[in-house]
Amino acid sequence: MKVLEQAAAQRGCEVVELDFNDDDNVFEVTIDKPSADVDIADCEFVHRAVLAAFDRNIEDYSLTVSSLGISAEEADALLREQE
Repeated sequence: MKVLEQAAAQRGCEVVELDFNDDDNVFEVTIDKPSADVDIADCEFVHRAVLAAFDRNIEDYSLTVSSLGISAEEADALLREQE
């Protein structure tokens, strides 16, 4: 949790929710930015910070970082539009 909080704070965000599905090793993180809207760069920064902190060869997991007010499906659609 400390890695998440530090990465979010570096972007002016805070972690507002962390869900973990132990059966599937799925982490779902929700961040918010009190001073502005959370953008994709904020989510990507937090996501990459977690990836850098854990060895996926040892810890097999799935990670999603999103913001309040936007679903994972909406975020995926935005990413596809940018590509």
